[in-house]
Amino acid sequence: MVRGGWEGHSPVEATELFIPFLEENGYEVTVSDSTESYLDLDGTDLVLQCVTMSEIDADHFKGLEAAIRRGTGFAGWHGGIVDSFRANADYSFITGGQFISHPHGFTDYRVDVVADHPIVEGITHFDVHTEQYYVHYDPTNTVLATTTFSSHPDYPWIEGAVMPAVWTRTWGAGKVFVCTVGHKLDDLEVPEVRTIVERGLLWASK
Repeated sequence: MVRGGWEGHSPVEATELFIPFLEENGYEVTVSDSTESYLDLDGTDLVLQCVTMSEIDADHFKGLEAAIRRGTGFAGWHGGIVDSFRANADYSFITGGQFISHPHGFTDYRVDVVADHPIVEGITHFDVHTEQYYVHYDPTNTVLATTTFSSHPDYPWIEGAVMPAVWTRTWGAGKVFVCTVGHKLDDLEVPEVRTIVERGLLWASK
């Protein structure tokens, strides 16, 4: 569990929410406040990252990329995974998406499940009041859920744009899970969001 970066996403408090769940499922959780931990991921089944913005040392990135390629899972939510290390395009290649904007700020919106997948089984849709992420994304992602944008006075052309909100992908032998919902702690307590993230962590794990 690697956490840090911009404090507005409450990286410590947010990741702490999932430690009991992981331990109950048999994981030994190691917490790090530095990407230096990416230099030694041997034997690691899963990396849960919550690091918004920031920079990553080239060697740290190489360690993470190599571990995922070998089969270590990589998972996270919101800016902690898709707004990390903006200067490193290779990192965004792994995640399959990059945050671009949340034009409406905090807003009410719906997330619609669009795939048959264990991560979203039994969930058809859910509503949240939080940031709605506009992302640039990889067409090879497996999109599990989407959100549709309404018009914005400054960007009327985004009306009807459908954005992935939950997706999975592979990177070598590794599995990657992303949920774009999760700016606030109470976002992660929405039952459907909590369930999707928990299932996503297990799914991605080696």
